[in-house]
Amino acid sequence: MTPPSFRNVALVAHVDHGKTTLVDAMLRATGVFSDHETVVDRVMDSDDQERERGITILAKAASVEWKGTRINLVDTPGHADFGGEVERALELVDGIVLLVDAAEGPMPQTRYVLSKALERNLPAVVVLNKVDRSDARPDDVIDDVYQLFFDLDAGEQHIEFPIVSCIARMGRSVTGIGIPDEDDDLSALLDAIIETIPPPEGDPAAPLQAIVTNLDASDYLGRLAIGRVVQGTLRAGETVALCHSNIEEPPTRRRLTQLLGFEGLDRNEVAERQAGDLFVVAGFPSVEIGDTFADPDNPVALPRLNVDEPVLRMTFGVNTSPLAGRAGTHLTSRQIKERLDKEVRGNVSIRIGATSSPDVIEVAGRGELQLAVLIETMRREGFELQVSQPEVLVKVIDGVVHEPVERAVIDIPTDQVGTVTQAISTRKGRVTDMRLGDTGRTIVTVSAPARGLIGLRSLLMTTTRGTALVHQHHDGWQPWAGDLPPRVGGAMMADRSGISTGFALDNLQQRGELFIGLGEDVYEGMVIGEASRPEEMVVNATKTKELNNIRTHSHDEAVKLAPPRTPTLETAIEWIAEDELVEVTPTAIRIRKRHLTDSERRIARKKKP
Repeated sequence: MTPPSFRNVALVAHVDHGKTTLVDAMLRATGVFSDHETVVDRVMDSDDQERERGITILAKAASVEWKGTRINLVDTPGHADFGGEVERALELVDGIVLLVDAAEGPMPQTRYVLSKALERNLPAVVVLNKVDRSDARPDDVIDDVYQLFFDLDAGEQHIEFPIVSCIARMGRSVTGIGIPDEDDDLSALLDAIIETIPPPEGDPAAPLQAIVTNLDASDYLGRLAIGRVVQGTLRAGETVALCHSNIEEPPTRRRLTQLLGFEGLDRNEVAERQAGDLFVVAGFPSVEIGDTFADPDNPVALPRLNVDEPVLRMTFGVNTSPLAGRAGTHLTSRQIKERLDKEVRGNVSIRIGATSSPDVIEVAGRGELQLAVLIETMRREGFELQVSQPEVLVKVIDGVVHEPVERAVIDIPTDQVGTVTQAISTRKGRVTDMRLGDTGRTIVTVSAPARGLIGLRSLLMTTTRGTALVHQHHDGWQPWAGDLPPRVGGAMMADRSGISTGFALDNLQQRGELFIGLGEDVYEGMVIGEASRPEEMVVNATKTKELNNIRTHSHDEAVKLAPPRTPTLETAIEWIAEDELVEVTPTAIRIRKRHLTDSERRIARKKKP
C-alpha cells in the first residue's frame, strides 16, 4: 500500500513562545499567502477575545503543501485552562512541533503539552524560537529540553528528536543550534516535519471509522463535525452510521451530502477523505464530540475522548438585580441553560449541573481564565447573568478530603520577589524554585492549593504595574489545607437606589476605595467599594449636599474624587466573597450582595450553620 502523501502535526508550546506567529510564517512560506497579500498578524487567532488577550483559546487547523506533501497544521492553546483543546488536537495528529523560547526555555505549559504528546507516543520536532533575542541561551535551553524529556520518562525514540533554530516572525530557520542567515527560509523546519513525523496509519480499504474531535457551525451548512478518519474512507454521497455516546441508542444512518477538507485556511468541498486525513462533515445536527462515523453495515464505535477533569466551579444564574433587563437581550434561565448546553457540546472540559434553584446552574471548568472567557463570550452575545465566587472541586481519597494543587511559574521583576513570597505564604503555598534572570527579572516557581491562587494574578499585575507573567497548571491533589485568610477590606454597600453624587462619594472615599464614579446607577445591596477595615459598611452613595444659607470655606471647596477602581470581570470574580455575586451585563460589571436588603442578610446569617 502506498503511504499517504500528507502529515498531521500539532504546534504545541507554552504561552507567548510563538506558535501562532510560526503558523503565519509557514502559511507565507508555502504560498498560502501571496507576497503582495495583506494579512493580519496571528491570522489563526480569529476570535475577538484571542486577539484582545493575545492568547490562543481554540485549537484550529490549516493545511499547507511542501514538496508534494500536504501538511495539516493544528495550532493549539498554550494556557492550561484550555487543556481540553490541546487534548482534542492531539487526537488529530501523528506528531508535534514543540516550540521553545530560546531565552525562557521549557515552561509549565511546555511540560504539560509534552506529557500529553508522550502519552500518545507522538514523535517531536523541537524548534528553538526567537534565537535572535539578546538574552537567548540556546545551548542551555536544549539541555533543559533534554532534561524535561528525561523527567517525563520519554523513550529513546522520543529523545532522538531533530532540532531546528527559528526566527518565526521573520520566517527563517536553520537545522541545529544557530542563528538563521538573512537568505534562510523555513525549508529546514518543513523538511524536518516531513522526515520526522510519520505518515498516518490506517487502511483506506477497511470498514469506516472516523472520530469527531471538534464542532463548529456555519450560517449556510449548520452544525459541522471536525475530526480524523482512523480507518477506511469517508466519501461524499455515501451512507454512513453515526455512533452516539449512549451505546443503547441506535446509530443514525444518513447520506453524507457535504464533505469538506482543509486547504490553506479554507475548508473546501472534497470527494473523499482517506484513513489518517482530517475532515469536516455537515448535515448531522445531532453529532457530538467523541461520536464515530462508521460503516453502515457494521458500525463499530471508537473509544471516546478522555480529558482531565475540571477543578473549579461557579454558579451561573438569572440576573435578579433592580437594574436587570436594561442592557441584555437574553435574560431567562431557559436561555442561559440552552447556551451552556451548547457550550458543553463543543467544549469537553466544561461540565454543568443542577442546583437547588431552577434559575441557577453550576458550571465547572479547568480554571478561572477558562470560566471568565465563557462569561465574557456570553455577555458579548447579549446575556445578562449573575455568577458566584469560584470554588474548588474536592475529592475524598482514603477517607480524607483532598483539594487540587496548582503549580505556578511567576516571571517578575527581581525587586518584587518579596511580594510573591509574602502573598504565597498567606495562601498556604510554598516556593519550590527560584531562578535569577539576566535582565533584572526572576522566575519564581510556587506550589499552592488552587483556591489559594485565585486572585494572585490580579494582585501581582497591580503591584508590578502589569509586568508580571503568571502561568499555572494542575499539579495533583493534597489533603485540605484549612481556611485561607479573607480579603483585607470589607464590602462597602449602598443602602438605597439612586444616582451616585459627588458629595456622597467625596466622604466615602476617605473610608475606603470606591468601585464606582460620579453619576452611576446604584441599588440597595450593590457593593460600591472596599472599606479600609475588615468590617462591612452600609452607606448612602446618593446623598446630596444640604441646601442652607450657611457657607464655610471648607464646605464650599470643589469636590475632588480619586479615579475609581473599576472592576473587570476577572478582578470582580476574584474579589467577591461567598455571600456576594458578580452581575454581568453587556454594558456593565457590578458586584452585589447575594441578599440585597439588610433584613435578608440578617436572616441568611442566622440560617448559616
